[in-house]
Amino acid sequence: MKKLIIVAFLALGFTGFTQNDAKAEALLTEVSTKIKAYKNISLDFKYELNNVSENINQETRGDVVIEGEKYKLNILGVTRIYDGKTLYTISPEDEEVTISSDNTEDEGTITPSKMLSFYEDGYIYKMDIIQNVRGRKIQYVKLNPIDTNSEIKHVLLGIDATTKHIYNLIEVGKNGTKTTLTVNSFKTDEPISKTLFTFDESKYSDYFINKID
Repeated sequence: MKKLIIVAFLALGFTGFTQNDAKAEALLTEVSTKIKAYKNISLDFKYELNNVSENINQETRGDVVIEGEKYKLNILGVTRIYDGKTLYTISPEDEEVTISSDNTEDEGTITPSKMLSFYEDGYIYKMDIIQNVRGRKIQYVKLNPIDTNSEIKHVLLGIDATTKHIYNLIEVGKNGTKTTLTVNSFKTDEPISKTLFTFDESKYSDYFINKID
């Protein structure tokens, strides 16, 4: 499950490579422009991890609020708060708070603050199939990694053709692992508390505070 936030919304990409599909580029640009216009975004999502050969089939749900680089994520009973400088990981089960700088250098630690701003570089993309999902027209864009050494075979990004919001993301790994993140609720510009992204240490006086750096 550590890969959860990677898979959540990987740094996908469209930087004008000649192999890219013009229609896919136009759609992704429209989605990106719309997302960047929101002050904040609140998501409820379902996450699935499947690997038939390894007999792995896991499913969980989570929610996240994103405002610029800041975020508050709840998943698997753990809360992660990033205030723009410091990441606080709160685990009630372990009664522990881990405090660290947010490290995004490793591909395996893509963070929620980048969930919806993933159109930077690294992929060649083209239009894929259209599906009707409970009355919604979902247009898929297929993204293939430019790096031939990538562990990712391809990514399918499902976009609601009407709202231009992300419906789901499907990542297929070269090892046969398929991870799917489906957005159940997509809300924007909600009134949020000024302290939502603030860690209050006084609330965790009984917890072990683990400062990594």
